[in-house]
Amino acid sequence: MSDSADAARPRMRLGTFLGVPPASRATAGQIAVLGLPFDCGTHATRIGSRQGPASFRAMSSEVRPFYPPLADADPRAGGRVVDLGDVDVVASDLAPSLATIEAAVFEVVEADAVPLCVGGDGTVTLPVLRALARRYPELVLVHIDAHTDAYPGEDVNTGTTFTRAAAEGLIDTRRSFHIGARGTMLVPGAYDYTRSLGFHVITGEEVRRRGAADVAAQVRETAGNRPVHLSFDMDYFDPSAAPGVATPTWGGPPVAEVFDLLHGLKGLDLVGVDINTLSPPHDVQGMAAMLAGHVAVIALHLVQLGQAEHRLNGGTRT
Repeated sequence: MSDSADAARPRMRLGTFLGVPPASRATAGQIAVLGLPFDCGTHATRIGSRQGPASFRAMSSEVRPFYPPLADADPRAGGRVVDLGDVDVVASDLAPSLATIEAAVFEVVEADAVPLCVGGDGTVTLPVLRALARRYPELVLVHIDAHTDAYPGEDVNTGTTFTRAAAEGLIDTRRSFHIGARGTMLVPGAYDYTRSLGFHVITGEEVRRRGAADVAAQVRETAGNRPVHLSFDMDYFDPSAAPGVATPTWGGPPVAEVFDLLHGLKGLDLVGVDINTLSPPHDVQGMAAMLAGHVAVIALHLVQLGQAEHRLNGGTRT
C-alpha cells in the first residue's frame, strides 16, 4: 500500500483498544483490531451499531489485558496486537461498504495476521468471511448468537448473513456451528432451515441443559485442526447484562456461563474473530461495550493459544 493510501485511511477517534499501538497495516503473527462501523439502517427502532467500534474502544479503558483463566500473560507483549482504526464505510450503503470491508480484512489476512473485527451489525460478518475464505478454503464457522442469522432469503441483510455465506461456499457448514439461538421468532421453521444448510444448531436451551463444557468439546472435536472464524454477537448475553445491542433477546445465559463457553474453545485454530451488534444509543453505563471488551480480551488469548498449539502440531490442518 502506498504512503498516500496509508494517510487516507481513517484512524481512531477515541483512542485505541486497550491502548495498543495504532498502525496503518498489520504484519505476520499480529492480531489486528479493525472497526467496522456499519449497519443496514433498516431496523424499525434500534439503529446504532454503526457507533459500536467507538464505544468499544472508549470502554476498553475499563478492561485489563491479563486473564488468568486462560493465560496469565499480556497478549499485547512484543507488539503482537495493533489497532488499524475503522474501515471507511457509509452506513446503510450496503454493497460498496461490504466490498470495502472485505478488502480491508483481506489486507490483514494476506499479511498472515489475524483480524479481530468489531461491528457493526451482523451483516459485517459476511465480508469478513469472504476475505478469510480467499486464504482459508476449508474455513469453519463458530457463531455464538441468540439468532442463527441463516434464514431464507436471497437478499443480504442481518438475517441472511450465513445463508449467503453457505450459498457462496465460504465455510464448511458440516463442521460449523450456530450456538445459543433462543427467543421469539418472526417465521416458523427457522432452525430447521438453518440445519438444512448443513449447519449444526445448538439452541440456547440445549446449551443450558448440556452445559458449556460439553458443547465446547463437541465444537473442538468437530472443527479439529481446521482454520476457524469465531463470530460473537453481543445479544448472546441476556439484555440484563448487555442492554446495548441491536436485537435484545431475553432468556440468555449468565455472563459467567458465556465466559465458560468461550474458555472451552481453547485450542481452536482461530484465524479470524468478529464481535458485533453493539448499539451504544441503547446501552446503559457502557455495560455492553465493556462486556465486548472483555470478550475481545478472551479472544486475544484464544487466538494466541491456538497459534501456539498449531505450531506444536507442526502447522498441519486436517
